[in-house]
Amino acid sequence: MLYIGIDLGTSAVKLLLMRTDGKIENIVSKEYPLSFPHPGWSEQNPKDWWDACVEGIRELTESADKSQVAGISFGGQMHGLVALDEHDEVIRPAILWNDGRTAEETDYLNETIGRDKLSQYTANIAFAGFTAPKLLWMKKNEPHLFEKIKKIMLPKDYIAYKLTGVHCTDVSDASGMLLMDVRQKCWSKEMLSICGIREEQLAHIYESYEKVGTLLPETADLLGLPQNVIVAAGAGDNAAAAVGTGTVGNGSCNISLGTSGTVFIASENFAVDSHNALHAFAHADGHYHLMGCMLSAASCNKWWMEDIIGTDDFAVQQAEITKLGENHVYFLPYLMGERSPHNDPKARGTFIGMTMDTTRAEMTQAVLEGVAFALRDSFEVAKKLGITIERTKICGGGAKSPLWRKMIANILNVKVDLLASEEGPALGGAMLAAVANGEYADVAQAADAIVKVTDTVEPDKKLAGLYEMRYQTFRKIYPKVKELYPEMS
Repeated sequence: MLYIGIDLGTSAVKLLLMRTDGKIENIVSKEYPLSFPHPGWSEQNPKDWWDACVEGIRELTESADKSQVAGISFGGQMHGLVALDEHDEVIRPAILWNDGRTAEETDYLNETIGRDKLSQYTANIAFAGFTAPKLLWMKKNEPHLFEKIKKIMLPKDYIAYKLTGVHCTDVSDASGMLLMDVRQKCWSKEMLSICGIREEQLAHIYESYEKVGTLLPETADLLGLPQNVIVAAGAGDNAAAAVGTGTVGNGSCNISLGTSGTVFIASENFAVDSHNALHAFAHADGHYHLMGCMLSAASCNKWWMEDIIGTDDFAVQQAEITKLGENHVYFLPYLMGERSPHNDPKARGTFIGMTMDTTRAEMTQAVLEGVAFALRDSFEVAKKLGITIERTKICGGGAKSPLWRKMIANILNVKVDLLASEEGPALGGAMLAAVANGEYADVAQAADAIVKVTDTVEPDKKLAGLYEMRYQTFRKIYPKVKELYPEMS
């Protein structure tokens, strides 16, 4: 059988056609516009998503045996607010995850309602990108539109609705709305009251691998697919990517070393740290996960190489780095502020420890090490919750650097696994569809069958010991300098 995975991203949708055994038959991408109607705002027209998905699915399956297409599911950009009226028509452009208009509402939730109460209700605190602050903004600034809301949806869930006619969401994506009781996997009555909405305005919550319906007759005709194609709920982009990298099961971990960086740690049990340094969300495998997000990861290296040194030959610059674990220069990678674990938008990138004999290679090394040290900060929060992490998958553009992989293995003192295929949320979505159709007993079985490790970087005991001492120094720097950042911003 064939399964379609849809990765509904911010700038484009990526569609993937997968056989039951995990072999990828075809991949198609379709771009759509992004709108910035005011400084700091970020919006999209959900119709553009749907049009791109329709065109993409037709192209994806053009040369395939369409009778073999058995399921569709998703990974998708999280947190976006899609508001529908009583006719299921979109009321206003979707307010996206990277929209910054809700600073006032976020402060109200964190300071007036209180972080402790938010954590009690949802296991998380408010961030500007989350859905609940967007609803409060809309209630205050667009009351005439707020009153028309019949259904509140997330981006990928709007596509599921267009396919099936079912108003649905999944546990992982709903976790990022600040409206769901993550521990109980149900809507939080307290948060609904705070935001002035009713439970019937929200979609029904499914596990990510659950079937929500089949294609509507008119949709099947539009796509040229059988009407009995099942649609599974899918997952938020990070949880879907975790499925696609086999990051399921207790203590399983994946590091994404892209423009931003994430540490995704699967857990069989619900856990939340006392400072909400990590997001505590439900996972697409039926359990839970913790996630640390750093705003600048591989982008730090790109900035240093291209904007400061003035080269695009990253490998040549890294070849000059020879003394691992001995660098006296440190770099705090907070070029865009930081989320996990500091939650400090005013934090800034900082070099410290230079002397007259400091070399360019040492500063390049400090940038790479600084990102790895910051990733370890999230690891340490998880370990304090009793989660044991012995190895991690790694993906993203930065993961292509053998040197960086070696640093991460030794700074985190874990085995680092490289994957045969790195197709992210689209692959995870296709795998969830296969589980929903009964091809695999559960998500873990699908991951075991489909995800392949091609190489492993092992930590070196001596080097890990040197980096342990360096990390203990690194972790002291931010607390010492953080009071200076507000003066600089």
